[in-house]
Amino acid sequence: MNRPQIRLARRRLCLSLGLGLTTAFVPALAMANPDAWPTKPIRFIVPYAPGGLPDTVARVLSQQLTQRLGKPVVVDNRPGANGVVAAQALMTSPADGYTFLVTDGSMMSINPAIYKNLSYEPKRDFVPVSLAARSPLFLAVNARVPANSLNDFVALAKSKSGTLNYGSSGIGSTHHLSMEALKTALTLDIKHVPFRGSGQSVPALIGDQVQVVFAALPSLSGFVKSGQVKILGTNSLQRSALAPKIPAISEVVPGYDFAVTVGLLAAKGTRDDVVKKMANAVSEAVKMPEVVSQFHVAGIEPVGGSSADYAKVIADEAARYAQAIKVAHVMAE
Repeated sequence: MNRPQIRLARRRLCLSLGLGLTTAFVPALAMANPDAWPTKPIRFIVPYAPGGLPDTVARVLSQQLTQRLGKPVVVDNRPGANGVVAAQALMTSPADGYTFLVTDGSMMSINPAIYKNLSYEPKRDFVPVSLAARSPLFLAVNARVPANSLNDFVALAKSKSGTLNYGSSGIGSTHHLSMEALKTALTLDIKHVPFRGSGQSVPALIGDQVQVVFAALPSLSGFVKSGQVKILGTNSLQRSALAPKIPAISEVVPGYDFAVTVGLLAAKGTRDDVVKKMANAVSEAVKMPEVVSQFHVAGIEPVGGSSADYAKVIADEAARYAQAIKVAHVMAE
């Protein structure tokens, strides 16, 4: 081999070695990139058993976000102690953007006003990510109740003060506090009959054990069709896309808004850019037709939005619930 050939061979060898080293370092560089998120599976902690509202939202979103983010999003149900078990699970997880809490307003707005020794403090321990969804409750009466509108019902309740009963899914629930706020606003005297979940309160309405309840649309729609129940209004600030012909109670009581909200929270210390990326991903996911369809079947409205948007919702909601809890003298059991 002559000298030019030797030099050419050396050049080719160096070039191949250089390319090999560069290729070997690419994965390492990607892993070291602090902006590379996500690089591993994401966990959604839900503070309730499977089948509830936050669980439904988490599972629908997990499917969509797995496709959108390119990494598995798994749902981890951690029920117990009014959400404290789930809160602790998030608080003891690394604030690395791979664990989120998917919960309703009870944990963020109701519990802090009722339980004085909570092991978590929303502002101190959590970062709002995005308000994923909202689920309005509907004011329903037994079909035998002579009222076809909210104004009719108010007039009836005043004429029969103290004789009507309302059912709720339990003391301190959104169903309970929605009615207490309505009673205060309209000066009504209606007795509270708490049940263990709306699965008991709606049958009690059908059986005339109670005359009025707040409940989600899916649990009422079959009884409306059969003529056993009448819906008079919704507890969301505006009319619901789920049933736009049904008036919002706020049309009679300005500012009235007690729809159930479901959002994502991250542990305090989670990077701002990760929070923003997840908020954007959620906001895009809830716009997808298949997500909207699945939500509507479950009585859920898609929302989306930024961390700041959700923080404001939590603050406003907390103020409303604190007032309702104070007026109703709700105490921890």
